[in-house]
Amino acid sequence: MPLSSVQMIRASYGFSMRVVLPIMAARVTPPGPDFNAMSNTPIFTRLFGPSPISPIQKQMDVCSECAQELIPFMDAVLDGNWNLAHKHAHTINDLEGQADDIKKKVRLSLPRSLFLPVPRGDLLELLQVQDSIPNASKDIAGLILGRQMQFPVPIHESLKVYTACAISAVTLAKTAMDELNDLVSTGFSGQEIDFIEDILDRLHTAEHESDVLQVEVRRMLFDLERDLNPVDVMFMYRIIDLIGDVADNAQTVGNRMMYLIAS
Repeated sequence: MPLSSVQMIRASYGFSMRVVLPIMAARVTPPGPDFNAMSNTPIFTRLFGPSPISPIQKQMDVCSECAQELIPFMDAVLDGNWNLAHKHAHTINDLEGQADDIKKKVRLSLPRSLFLPVPRGDLLELLQVQDSIPNASKDIAGLILGRQMQFPVPIHESLKVYTACAISAVTLAKTAMDELNDLVSTGFSGQEIDFIEDILDRLHTAEHESDVLQVEVRRMLFDLERDLNPVDVMFMYRIIDLIGDVADNAQTVGNRMMYLIAS
């Protein structure tokens, strides 16, 4: 009678099958899935990967914090407290660097997947627009400190109000961004989209008010410029424009969100 496969193995190796069979089983039986670990992982994350929205929201948090520093910075400048102004400028520079670091990390880690809840190109563009807010804030602080600029007293209060209005637009843009995850999870519909649209309407109003104040401050400076150093006046106009850019960039963030909603 021919030997069976098990008998042949036993005859060849000369040891108990009670040892061989567990070894064979260990060799041919693949490890099973860890159902406990899988049950703790959301199905969306397993299929599509982690949400790309959260790091972009984190960048917007830093951008907003950077812009907020312009308010105490301008207060210190207009009070002639240059030591305090330098401290706030240092904070602005640090936050601008943090925003840049987040932007680079997101660009490198953003998946090239067909299953992203928002198109990859739209997310990258939103990231770039947000980054323009701390960039403008850094330019304002650097230019004022570099020239030790002293603005004429008659425009101090209007300049403070103008700066605060521009920053309020950034705050509203951040508030809208904070809701983006919820907006994606609801499929860009329902009460969440109504809430976002209300915030974006307020953002548009704030940016418009900033434009009106910009015209007013420029007119006030025009009335005084004959008694001022022409070179200083030129850079004062530049600062006024840069403050307006902060509000404009916040509005652009809102416009990108409106595009996401519409698409």
